[in-house]
Amino acid sequence: MTGGVLTAGDNAEDADVTGITCANRARNHGCALAQISQQSPEPIPATYAHPMAAPGAVRDQLSRGLRDLRISVTDRCNFRCPYCMPRELFGADHAFLPRAELLSFEEVARLVRVFAALGVTKIRLTGGEPLLRRDLAVLVAEIAAIPGISDLALTTNGSLLSAQAEALAAAGLRRITVSLDSLDPKLFQELADSRVSVQTVLEGIAAASAAGLPVKLNTVLRKGVNDDGLLDLVDYARAHGHTLRVIEYMDVGRTNGWVLDQVVPSAQARARVAAVHPLEPIGDEGTAERWRFADGVGEMGFVSSVSKPFCGTCTRARLTAVGELFTCLFATSGTDLRAVLRSGATDVELLDVVGGRWASRDDRYSELRGLGTVGVARAEMSYLGG
Repeated sequence: MTGGVLTAGDNAEDADVTGITCANRARNHGCALAQISQQSPEPIPATYAHPMAAPGAVRDQLSRGLRDLRISVTDRCNFRCPYCMPRELFGADHAFLPRAELLSFEEVARLVRVFAALGVTKIRLTGGEPLLRRDLAVLVAEIAAIPGISDLALTTNGSLLSAQAEALAAAGLRRITVSLDSLDPKLFQELADSRVSVQTVLEGIAAASAAGLPVKLNTVLRKGVNDDGLLDLVDYARAHGHTLRVIEYMDVGRTNGWVLDQVVPSAQARARVAAVHPLEPIGDEGTAERWRFADGVGEMGFVSSVSKPFCGTCTRARLTAVGELFTCLFATSGTDLRAVLRSGATDVELLDVVGGRWASRDDRYSELRGLGTVGVARAEMSYLGG
C-alpha cells in the first residue's frame, strides 16, 4: 500500500484459507482500512442524464431501473457443486483465470461508484467462492464507504467463514448469505463434491451471527436429490434465527445437466412447509416471495425463476471477476468494462458505456424459456457469480 492507495500486489487473488485479514495486518503493517483512498480519478455527476433515464438513474427498454449489482471477485471455488461447477469440467487441470486478468480492488471500487451514480444501492460480492480472494475485507471497507451504497452483502459456501466473519463485519459488510443444500453430512459432501464437512459450514454460520451479521440460507432444491431434507433446513433456520430461501433449480449455463423434471416448484415446496409450519404472505423482496411463520418464529422466502418468472421487476446487473457486465443471469455474452477501464477512460465515459448498455437492455429469458432459447449458449453460473 502506497499513500493509502492499494497497489496491485495488495489484493492479488489467492486461495488464502488461513483467515489472515487486512484487519490483522493493519495492526502490524499499517494496512489501516480507514485509510483506503475514496478518491475517483474524476468527479462523477450527481445525476446522470441518459435519454432513457429519470434524473439520477437509468431505465432499460422495459422501464426497469438499475438497483442491484452482483460482483464476482474470483472464478475459483473449493466446492464442485454439480449445478454450478461440476468436477468433470472443472477438474485439477482446469485453467482458472490468471491473477492479472482479475479486476483489482481499485477497479472494482471505481466501477461501483459509477454504478451508484446510475442508481445502484445494493452490492453483493460473489465468486466462485469469494472468501478465496485474499484480503477481501479491504474491498468490503472501500465499497461500504461509497456514497449511495446502502446495502453490502456477500454470498459464500461458508467453508472459510469462521476465520473471516469478524473482519468482514468490522469492515462494513451488512449481511451474509450461505449456500446450504443439505444438513445431512453425507449428502452435503456429495452435493458439494468436497471433503469439507457440513459442520464446518455450520460453524461459519455461527461465527457470522456472533459477529452481528444477519444470515440468509440459500437452498437449491432438486427433486429426488435433496428435497426430502427441506423440513430439516426449515427447522434449523427457525431454531437459529436465520432466513431460509428455497430456490428453484435453474438452467444456468450449459454444463449443469439441468432437466425440468428435477425442478421442485416453489408452490409445492411451500405447501410442504406450510403443512408443518403454517405460513402467511408478507410480499415480494427482490427475487424472493417472502412468507412469515404464523407462530411468529421468523420468515422464509421462495425464488421461483422457473415456475413464476420475475423478469418484469428485475433490477440486477452482474459484474464478472474480469470486468464483464452481464444484464441477465441467462445472457449469452457480456460487455467488457475492464477494457474500457484500462484504456484510460474517464468516469463520465464509463457512465456512458454502462448507462448505454443498461438503457438498451431487453432481457427476459425466464419469461421466454423454451421459446427459441433451447440450445442457446449461456455463461456458466460460476463465471457470473449466481
